[in-house]
Amino acid sequence: MSIGAQSAAAVGQNVLELYYPGDDLGATYTPSSTSFRVFSPLACGVSVVVYESPDDTDGRETAMRPIGDGVWMAEAKGDLAGKAYTYRARHGSTVVEAADPYARALIANGRRSVVVDLDSTDPPGWKGDTRPPFDRATDAVIYELHVRDFSILPESGIPFGGKYLGLAARGALCDGQPTGLDHLVELGVTHVHLMPVQDFASIDEKDPSAYNWGYDPYHYFVPEGSYSLFPDSPTARITEFKRMVQALHRAGLRVVMDVVYNHTYTVADNPLNMMAPGYYYRTCAGGRLANGSGCGNEIATERPMARKLILDSLRYWVEEYHVDGFRFDLMALIDEHTMRQIAAELWALEPSLLIYGEPWAGGPSGLDPARMFTAGKQRGTGIAVFNDVFRNAVKGDNDGTVPGFVQGASGVESQVALGVVGGINYNSVLCGHAESPAETVNYVSCHDNLTLWDKMGKTCPEDSRLTRVRMAMLAHAMVLTSQGIPFMEGGAEMLRTKGGDCNSYRSGDAVNAFNWRRKAKYRHVFDYVKGLIRLRKEHPAFRMSSADQVRAALSFLRVEPGLVAFRIDGRIAGDTWDDIVVIYNARRHGVNVELPGMRRWEVVVGDQMAGTEPLDPAAFTVAGAEGSAVFVPALSAMVMHS
Repeated sequence: MSIGAQSAAAVGQNVLELYYPGDDLGATYTPSSTSFRVFSPLACGVSVVVYESPDDTDGRETAMRPIGDGVWMAEAKGDLAGKAYTYRARHGSTVVEAADPYARALIANGRRSVVVDLDSTDPPGWKGDTRPPFDRATDAVIYELHVRDFSILPESGIPFGGKYLGLAARGALCDGQPTGLDHLVELGVTHVHLMPVQDFASIDEKDPSAYNWGYDPYHYFVPEGSYSLFPDSPTARITEFKRMVQALHRAGLRVVMDVVYNHTYTVADNPLNMMAPGYYYRTCAGGRLANGSGCGNEIATERPMARKLILDSLRYWVEEYHVDGFRFDLMALIDEHTMRQIAAELWALEPSLLIYGEPWAGGPSGLDPARMFTAGKQRGTGIAVFNDVFRNAVKGDNDGTVPGFVQGASGVESQVALGVVGGINYNSVLCGHAESPAETVNYVSCHDNLTLWDKMGKTCPEDSRLTRVRMAMLAHAMVLTSQGIPFMEGGAEMLRTKGGDCNSYRSGDAVNAFNWRRKAKYRHVFDYVKGLIRLRKEHPAFRMSSADQVRAALSFLRVEPGLVAFRIDGRIAGDTWDDIVVIYNARRHGVNVELPGMRRWEVVVGDQMAGTEPLDPAAFTVAGAEGSAVFVPALSAMVMHS
């Protein structure tokens, strides 16, 4: 039986203001007893039902007692590890049975919670797991991937395809090229951004062919079961997730979780609403569910116990699973107070965590616009937001034929320049959303919309493949040489395609799976991106952390339309190179660009190669005996230093 949403008025202001400060919601296990606590403020009676086996139809029911603040509590004697349980709540004449909203373990598909001894889920060496060194947000290079996509195809050579352990595997090859985790290490990224891995409800976890991106949350404290080798085992997914994190950490990579706190997959049969009808969801006039997510509902993050759920689960993932950061889906739907509290509490727990998200909603929201965490609201918080202005300036619109800078659009140079400086208030003309470069995430593609390669084809179908490759390489160079936090869609370094599918959330493996054969085919693109990442990591001039430093060190050169060029004073930026010049040429022909000063310049990024070592001088024509100008080939970036 299920119950629908209720309006805030029906719930009552006194209930909406309830807050339970304890850290013991859910099942608290010891070998001799387990205590259960659940927030169910409108119930006239609650009990916990413990099942001897997950599939039993009848269980042992124990009445719970109210302990204040809308919370009910019961204790059961004995060692209950591995036992399934649910809560039964009576709302008037209606009785509902639901899994624990704070469940730490689940049966397959999550209809029942499971008591778990978390210490028993730790893999060998887990207590000694350490986070790879990381100091500043702008030192990050983020790589987004979907657990299943990354390893599901047999030709990947990766064992445990489509699973957490697939991401942990080493030594895999395709056509002689490293794949999987070794590929990430070879590329040089610092953070692996995992698309949703919290338990989601849109697929049958026991169906090996089921596919979804996972932006359909069900349980916030448990890993998704479909990525486990044994989805029927309540503990396997926990141990395997930890083994994955452990392997990534040992490889020098940090782990970011893509989290969805703006909505749930459903409302009526979600444990949150079944235990606390109307409390966790925003409603409009007449009790209709608000839908700023575009997915049918939105969580009322501003309510104390909803905020607590978010904070408790985030802390849990940091402490129990050792994750290193969070990306917030549709972050504008999380109220500003909650986002600020998230940042404060998480950084008090672990100062090196990355926190970033989408500063927009998916439609009109039930949240007061003044309280939405939109671009600019993050100023001074250190929370980073995706820079869609820079994205669109570089590559054009998301799914259509509108071009960006790299395809020859005119009039977007100032928007590109604003991205170059990290979205800060650089001068009276270039004014952005960020207080520092650490508050902006620069990117040109992600899981949403067309891949970068598919976008090049959609916008420029008449151009040759070689021309479109050059456009994509230029886009990569622009992201990785701009101030801020660079982010890349997994596979873009080998020109990933989804066959033009711009919304592949349930399109399956045929569309979404990584085609590792493209690495050998586009090895020169991979090497180019790898070289750009190395350049960025070895030279702090490309990852300055303060707006004052950017304003002092970076200046733009006067160039013709279709080009953007800038100079960085390496001494101010703390770099080993004294003077650096970066040029982006989006024209269909090469151009001569005048260089500042009469000195010897060494080119380290050209149209085909990138890195930190000087390229063959014969490959570039420098006009003038002292190098007063340089020839920049068509559709390319150039980086040089003196």
